Amino acid sequence: MADVFISHRGEDAADAERLATEIQAAGHNVWLDLWTINIGDSIIQKIDGGLQGASYVVLCYSSSGSAGPWMDREWMSSLARQLQGHGVKILPVRLTGGVPPAILADIKFADLVVDWANGMGQLLGAIR
Repeated sequence: MADVFISHRGEDAADAERLATEIQAAGHNVWLDLWTINIGDSIIQKIDGGLQGASYVVLCYSSSGSAGPWMDREWMSSLARQLQGHGVKILPVRLTGGVPPAILADIKFADLVVDWANGMGQLLGAIR
């Protein structure tokens, strides 16, 4: 069972929740903002806690874009931790379209747009 952090744009909340539900159903612990951050919580503190405990950060590309203030901080901090030798891995997912940030363009991604079931199978295979 792995700890998985889902990074997504707000516009893609419904698809991100579907993704998170399927990862959770496969037996993994999932951090999703919609499930974790409540009224009155410190958003930064909750996100930081989720990222610190994550073995995998699922970065969701979107037809709305793959960049945003929160997403950028989430994947950039995860990449920095990965490069420093911490046990975290970025798993890109094409959730609703879009392209990866240039620095991550060489990393194979799961494509849920073309075939959700096949993409989920590949993603779950990468999560150990």
